[in-house]
Amino acid sequence: MSDTQLQLARALELPSRQAMLERNISVQDFWHNNRSLLANAWQEWDLSELENTVIPDETLVDATLRDAVTAAWAEPTQEYQVRDLWQQVSADVYQCQFFEPKRLDDLRNFLDKAADAKIPLRPPYGIALNRHGAMLDQRSQGYLASPSFQAFYLDLMNKYMRPMARMLFPEVTGFDTQTFGFSIQYQAGLDTSLRLHTDASAATLNININKPDEEFTGSEVDFYDSNTGKVNRLSFKPGMAMIHRGNVAHAAQPITSGSRSNLVLWLYGEGGRVPQQLNTNAELDLRMRYSTPTAKYDQYAPF
Repeated sequence: MSDTQLQLARALELPSRQAMLERNISVQDFWHNNRSLLANAWQEWDLSELENTVIPDETLVDATLRDAVTAAWAEPTQEYQVRDLWQQVSADVYQCQFFEPKRLDDLRNFLDKAADAKIPLRPPYGIALNRHGAMLDQRSQGYLASPSFQAFYLDLMNKYMRPMARMLFPEVTGFDTQTFGFSIQYQAGLDTSLRLHTDASAATLNININKPDEEFTGSEVDFYDSNTGKVNRLSFKPGMAMIHRGNVAHAAQPITSGSRSNLVLWLYGEGGRVPQQLNTNAELDLRMRYSTPTAKYDQYAPF
């Protein structure tokens, strides 16, 4: 009997962490040559391994936010219900309860099962703090290609992130046709900090997925306010999200105990294009805000 696609994928020898961080050409070849095999393996894994697992879907989203977004899609004039949930916490940075804390067990259990699937996953390039990290978007090599997870991921992007980014940062419209995402975990004793940087995105949504009983200290996020020159230090709680323009400089402080797990989602235009000028007064027809771009996915991935 011939091996299944899942068995063949599990038999692959994953490139070393060092080779991946160095972007060795052999690593690129590994992911390219095995792309179809890995996609088929994840599809097989979905069918065979998830019978008794809660599949992530939008019921993980905080009920108040979910109802407000659903109402805005049905009638965009109701968008004020969504806007009222986002609190500005720094210049061009907003905060909101995004996931139901009591449902984070379901999401984390799914991701833990995926991590234990023994199907090769690529951690984020260019990020030292990438333990337990995975690429989430189909344009990324070695991404989490589970069809169940991809349906959830695209729903987060299309139904939630894009219209909210357009609402808070109108100039991103047209620079939000492409998606990108990764997961990351900061661990005390292993990770130090993430230096001040900006993102190659039009908008970034950073969602904490710590379970309510997973406490940590440190790992605050510093946001630099270019208008005042001050740094605002913010902390995550389970299920909380921060959304900001990609060009807002930010850094992560060292984590001193426990671990912090997050999903990081980006929007940008074709070929990595982002707005060159801010236009806080840009007007956009509300119904345009609640629409999904027809542009095809390109093959550009920031890293």
